[in-house]
Amino acid sequence: MNIAAAAGAAGLTAKAVRYYESVGLLAAPRRDNGYRDYGPAEIARLKFLARARNLGFSVDECRALLSLWSDSCRSSADVRAMAQTRIREIEAKIAELESLKRSLGSLVAACHGDDRPDCPIIDDLAGCGHAH
Repeated sequence: MNIAAAAGAAGLTAKAVRYYESVGLLAAPRRDNGYRDYGPAEIARLKFLARARNLGFSVDECRALLSLWSDSCRSSADVRAMAQTRIREIEAKIAELESLKRSLGSLVAACHGDDRPDCPIIDDLAGCGHAH
């Protein structure tokens, strides 16, 4: 199957497939004429990568996960540890976003939103506000 069909089967774009090839996460099987020719093994690998990336794993983490996936002697503890680390990263990002939301919410609450030029949001962005 060609790159467009393989990408579609995995829920990716052809650009993403080329990227995974360029960073060494996927070998590009070639026909004699030089065109890519993906089979079931490559599609399974692409689906694995798509799911791992959707869960927020980095390219390097995907590389490690692929290695663990192909290792029949792997320890599930290794996979679990990676997932737990990812959860902690997500929790930290959520806390950061909640803090940003509170800060912006305070600024919005302090802004009259009328025709006057005074705006605590602009003042804060300019570094001269004391709204929060």
